[in-house]
Amino acid sequence: MSFESAEFDGPTWFMRSLANPGEQRAVEVEGTPVNYFTWGKTGAPGLVLIHGGGANAYWWKFLAPEFANEYQVVAMDLSGHGDSGWRPEYTLNTWTDEVVAVIEDSGMAPKPIIVGHSMGGFVTIATAANHCDKIGGAVVLDSPVSKPDPEVEQGKRGLDFKDPKVYPSRELATAKWRTVPAQKNYEPYIKQYVAWHSLKPVDGGWTWKFDRRLFLPKRSEPGELLAKITCRVAVFRTEFGLVTDDIGQYMYEQLGRVAPVILIPQAGHHMMLDQPMLLLTGLRTLLADWEHSVPFTRE
Repeated sequence: MSFESAEFDGPTWFMRSLANPGEQRAVEVEGTPVNYFTWGKTGAPGLVLIHGGGANAYWWKFLAPEFANEYQVVAMDLSGHGDSGWRPEYTLNTWTDEVVAVIEDSGMAPKPIIVGHSMGGFVTIATAANHCDKIGGAVVLDSPVSKPDPEVEQGKRGLDFKDPKVYPSRELATAKWRTVPAQKNYEPYIKQYVAWHSLKPVDGGWTWKFDRRLFLPKRSEPGELLAKITCRVAVFRTEFGLVTDDIGQYMYEQLGRVAPVILIPQAGHHMMLDQPMLLLTGLRTLLADWEHSVPFTRE
């Protein structure tokens, strides 16, 4: 089966998801179009999936359809990423406004759950802190609050993202694609799919979709934002990721000792690329519990 001029192969669940690409939409936020994909019935309980720095909605597109029977699911491109527009500068507050705009434009039920990975976890934290009345829960995936997220650190040092290369073919660029930070294992079929959809045509060939300036945003102190969150919240960390035991404990304390910190074994920082089924199972278990339980409150 052909998907946008490329042939992808993988296990049954993966091919089933690719056969359900969702509906592509866009909403304008402060003069910039914000791209997103949606699955499921409009008006159903909402689930919003946010990618990390330099990534895009395709990091979630192969998992999003797995939630579509219970939720209206959205996978979005933050500005400066994917197929969304670029801005003169990027701020955490503007990205949170984009999340809220996508929620409202999609027509999902009030108070959706937001799931954010890495830099997207910081966007999730800020959205939950600054728009508590609009959010039903926040899930933060390996976003180390006590130190800067890795994409931003690399960008500040001028590494990896400073001058994105132009490759003569999409196939060559896909073969060269790697993550920041790197990790030992990836599911090859997922790596190929994500890399292929992270590229755009330019003069001379193909290059990456992100705006290199996005790694220098003005942002609030994440620790301060954690203390402001009043909705349900959970933290996922990985065995080989960036949220270590001590960072997880720090986040647990800042969240009032009422948020679970959940470990995904045998996973690197980019857990959807090497342990997608463990991530899917963890999220489903958490969401099922939240559907049928009363949240603890801060002391």
